[in-house]
Amino acid sequence: MARLPFFDTHVHFWDLSHPKLHYAWLKPGLIHPIIGDIESVKLPLYGAEQFITETSAANVVKVLHVEADVDAGDDPVDETIWLEQQARRTGIPTGIIADTNLKAPELEREIERHLQASARVRGFRDFSEGNYLEDADFARGFALLGKHGLVCDLDCVAENMAKARDLANRYPDTTVVVDHAGFPRERSTEYFNFWKHGIDALAQAPSVWCKISGLAMCDHDWTVASIRPWFEYCLEAFGTKRCVLGTNWPLDRAFSSYEAVLDAYQEIVSTLTLEEQSDLFFANAERLFEL
Repeated sequence: MARLPFFDTHVHFWDLSHPKLHYAWLKPGLIHPIIGDIESVKLPLYGAEQFITETSAANVVKVLHVEADVDAGDDPVDETIWLEQQARRTGIPTGIIADTNLKAPELEREIERHLQASARVRGFRDFSEGNYLEDADFARGFALLGKHGLVCDLDCVAENMAKARDLANRYPDTTVVVDHAGFPRERSTEYFNFWKHGIDALAQAPSVWCKISGLAMCDHDWTVASIRPWFEYCLEAFGTKRCVLGTNWPLDRAFSSYEAVLDAYQEIVSTLTLEEQSDLFFANAERLFEL
């Protein structure tokens, strides 16, 4: 089918030979605790050139990179520097969601270092653990993102969505983008209804957006029919103006091709107006990330 221009809001690049970046989750033999075996995508290098070659027929117009080096001992600015070098060479990534610890006392200085390293930085993702959404230090860092006009890219499962809504409502100047439609872990009717309650709670906060991506991670034999309910409910809850699309590439290559993901998205949105389809495929992301 003819492809709409696509702004991919969730890709990962890496270089396993980089002396300062270590990518613990890509170590050979490591089984991902949620997704399972992803050995097939653990290439020594997957960067801008590899992505451009793989997606040459997909009409990708812009790309947002989401942190891939999440090792606690690394300086997260090193990844931003590496990504900026690729962007200057190839034009992508267009934008960067960088790694940080929102609870860090020197967070503002780190934010400044990221912004000095690349004007493409548009926000941060923090893989905190525990009850971080009710942590005062996390809230301080969360509010600081709003001060700098930066997005909080949030990895938030259904169990925590009401807490995320409350945090977003306390600090409405910080825009939140929820990764992977809340990363639904199961495909049962019971879990779907549980997840919907969480999505409904999140959608109550006007500053929260939904990123529909990565739906194959817990649905390895996915079909259009299997991902459609999750996709369509995100649109129902958030509306077509507060959703963006991503592929989680190349991680989701373990379960399909890039073209298959985009074809599925286009089939699901085919009953929407052309304006709504264009919003979802690129215009919303351009507006959200100011790119």
